[in-house]
Amino acid sequence: MFFTQSNIVVSKLLSMESSLLRYSNMISENRKLTQRNVLLQQQVAQLREAVATLSHDSTETERILAASLAGYELIPARVTACSVWLLDNTLTIDRGSKDGVEEGMGVACGTGIVGIVTQVSAHSAQVMSILNTRSNITCRIRGTGYIGYLHWQGGNMLVSTMDDVPHHARIKVGQAVETSGYSQVFPAGIFVGRINKIGTSPDGLSFRLSVQLSTDMARLENVVVIKNN
Repeated sequence: MFFTQSNIVVSKLLSMESSLLRYSNMISENRKLTQRNVLLQQQVAQLREAVATLSHDSTETERILAASLAGYELIPARVTACSVWLLDNTLTIDRGSKDGVEEGMGVACGTGIVGIVTQVSAHSAQVMSILNTRSNITCRIRGTGYIGYLHWQGGNMLVSTMDDVPHHARIKVGQAVETSGYSQVFPAGIFVGRINKIGTSPDGLSFRLSVQLSTDMARLENVVVIKNN
């Protein structure tokens, strides 16, 4: 009976160990997939621009693509806390200064942008979410070159606002919105969302766009901090 009970205990322990190892491997794979998705978003954007401007010179296209990615490093991180119901939402990640994270760095995930690092400790960092009324990120409408400023006005956590798009811009519902690359925070081409409504700014001088965000912040787990070297 003693040996039988011992075998049962050992079997359960081995089963638990196996489950923990699978879970650990799953976290590692998710982080790798998040990094890869962010890189692919930028690569696709850079290739789209290169193809549009070059006369089918694949060697030159590859050179431009490599140069655009050379200056960036992606630091994988896991979200440990995240608010979505406030006006000024933030999230906390499990990477800090010891991992190379600094204030002002952009944060993204496999589906799009997440926010900007605002506070850093040795092993964690606080990020100002895109669902924050103080957030103001320069974006562009994919394929047009027209830029605007993305900011959240509260309410729906899946919808943000893009202002200062000129009235002469030819745009339509469903077009993609992405980072512009005009700042050092985000490289160009990281997906933000899609236009779901076209309106006019309060002063009547430009478009005010409603943007359906690509990232559901309430379900966020794995992210990458974008370090511009």
